[in-house]
Amino acid sequence: MTSRELVKRTLEFKNTEGIVPRDLWTLPWAYHKYGKQVDEIFRDYPADIVQVPDSHKVYAKKPISVGSVYEEGESRDEWGVIWKNVQRGLHGEVKAPIVKAEDEDWEDLSRVHIPCELLTIDTNKVNEFCAGTDQFVLSSDLARPFERMQFLRGSETFYCDLGWENPGMLKMLNRVHEFYCELAELWCKKTNVDGFFAMDDWGSQRSLLINPTLWIKLFKPLYKDYVNIAHKYGKKMFFHSDGFTLEIIPHLIELGYDAVNLQIFCIGIENIAQFKGKITFWGEVDRQRLLPFGTTAEIDAAIRKVHSAIWENGGAIAQCEFGAAAQLDNVRQVFKSWKEIAQGAAK
Repeated sequence: MTSRELVKRTLEFKNTEGIVPRDLWTLPWAYHKYGKQVDEIFRDYPADIVQVPDSHKVYAKKPISVGSVYEEGESRDEWGVIWKNVQRGLHGEVKAPIVKAEDEDWEDLSRVHIPCELLTIDTNKVNEFCAGTDQFVLSSDLARPFERMQFLRGSETFYCDLGWENPGMLKMLNRVHEFYCELAELWCKKTNVDGFFAMDDWGSQRSLLINPTLWIKLFKPLYKDYVNIAHKYGKKMFFHSDGFTLEIIPHLIELGYDAVNLQIFCIGIENIAQFKGKITFWGEVDRQRLLPFGTTAEIDAAIRKVHSAIWENGGAIAQCEFGAAAQLDNVRQVFKSWKEIAQGAAK
């Protein structure tokens, strides 16, 4: 069975072999700290999921982005937003939003660049990559309406806009959404990727960042459009959010998302067990405490707890993020434990 087949069977709850697909996310920080030892994890535990690499992302019109958000100093993204980074290998932050707070009606959008260049990607190059691998391929461009609006406006001001449902903000949100629908349509219709990807960080440590009622009213319809586009063309739909997002999981299931990458240890394993057999949890492993400060024995116990709570001929992808402060041995143990569980099931 290929990696592509394994992932699809897992998402469809048809994985009777018990082999859990693997997916390791690495921030540049991991390579800066551990170098080739990161590659050794990939060698011993090959990934089943991959995104289209930069080498196969060729555009007829060059995006306006400059620099990297993972390098110290300033960079500019494809929308014209300036990011600042003070620690190499980690993600920078937006310090000066381009839609100013004093522009209460969102009237001056002259510095906002809708990145239509992303719609000129060479789909033949993407398809060349897809044909050359038996891994499950995710789009590398994605939809993120909530975060994009924050990047343009600044989080504090944007939350105020949401509170009174600012008409200018709603108009811009619609423009952002229309662009992401075009992007999803391109990737899902014109390329041979296996899945499309949406993400927005919706949770604080203990709750959603906005009232769930407002989330349902303003953002749930947007996420419905993305999943509809993906499924129309036979693609799987993946979603990521950090934080405590228990309140939106039933809605993501209702919308038809195939896999969600959530902070399940922040939410509580006991709280996600109710969704067993209803959606696939695309990781993750606790990167607040276990990966940086836990022992390998604690990692092993945590993985077995997750497996018991959500595995039902699918429903789990062995994913974790190798990011700031994560310990090499703990990351390796994540995949070692998942492999041992599969070997035990095969006996």
